[in-house]
Amino acid sequence: MKNELYTWLLLFMGLLLQVPVQAQSTRMFNPLKDEIDEVIPPLAVLLDSAYSHDPGLKTSKYQILIEKSNLKTNRGSWTQNLGLQANVGYGTFNYFNNSTANPGLNQNYITQQSQTQYQFGGWLNLPLSTITNHRNQVRQSKFQIGQSESQMETIRQELEKQVIRQYYEMIANQRILKIKSTYLETARINMEVAEKSFQKGTITIDEYSRVSEIESRTESDYETARMNFLTAYQTLQVMVGIKFNLNSVIPPNNEGK
Repeated sequence: MKNELYTWLLLFMGLLLQVPVQAQSTRMFNPLKDEIDEVIPPLAVLLDSAYSHDPGLKTSKYQILIEKSNLKTNRGSWTQNLGLQANVGYGTFNYFNNSTANPGLNQNYITQQSQTQYQFGGWLNLPLSTITNHRNQVRQSKFQIGQSESQMETIRQELEKQVIRQYYEMIANQRILKIKSTYLETARINMEVAEKSFQKGTITIDEYSRVSEIESRTESDYETARMNFLTAYQTLQVMVGIKFNLNSVIPPNNEGK
């Protein structure tokens, strides 16, 4: 019972020591002109936030706390074979006295006396098997702690790689979005010229269709790039536990750029 209370106390203290990440103040951001890595926290800050936010790492930390508590319990388990006993009694006791100081007199007599008596004692029962099992339990607890610490480090490294990949993927997707936006502008200009030329009869229907198809394909590419960037942006927020709070709206079809 004491061990369970101690374990829960450790878990509670672990929750108290976790410092929540403050949301970033709202900033204006135009993803078609600005650079995303200049308006969000640096990668090192994002990694630190991810470490404290990730549920897998939290679970590993709590598991290590539990196993360290079990180690303390196993180290002290031998005291179960050690005991102390104390008794206190009060009452009237009869005492038989036989005095031989004077051989000529019979000095055998019984006396009564009321008093408090104290008794103290201890016991130790420590078989050889208990000593062996105690050592094995302590050794096993140490191995479990080492294993959990190794697993936690594996989770931490994997999380670090994921955050790094997501961070640079978001940056790449934003830059691709800017390129697709430029392509879409050019395609629309070409489409406007093609429409006027077709109306004047200076280009054929095949040429007009080819320019129209390029514009449609460019619009589709732009929309795909827009969704890829938004997905990468929001995914990174979830991974690191920070709301970037960038005040921006990416216009569909590059309208109102």
